[in-house]
Amino acid sequence: MSPQLPFFVYGTLRPGEVNHDLFLRGRTRSEEPGRLSGCVLYDGPGYPWAVEERDGLVFGDLVTALPERYEELLAALDRLEDYAPGDPRNLYERVEREVTRESDGRPVRAWVYIAAAPVAARLRTHGRPIAGGDWLVRR
Repeated sequence: MSPQLPFFVYGTLRPGEVNHDLFLRGRTRSEEPGRLSGCVLYDGPGYPWAVEERDGLVFGDLVTALPERYEELLAALDRLEDYAPGDPRNLYERVEREVTRESDGRPVRAWVYIAAAPVAARLRTHGRPIAGGDWLVRR
């Protein structure tokens, strides 16, 4: 069983985006702004990819699931991201990273879906980084 960590979401799961209500409504205890160091955000199209790069910064939201809905939410997000633990065909990997809460600057361990190595390599070569690292202000 996975530890019940919050999730750091940075794209279509953020408030006001297409997947927020579909996946998070009624399953969360809290949602608050946060930032992830060590990643750069790339445009999808249609959704973003977080790619590990030392000097990057990604803005998003730290989502804490209701304890009784945690396993359900974890499974739903893994399906959304086509993630299966240990599968070499994953496009995203679910990894534990430190995320900084915007409200108080406190670091929090959270699950983050980042681009798997082959996808990250393609994005670094041919992708378009999202200036400022914030999916919501990319337009």
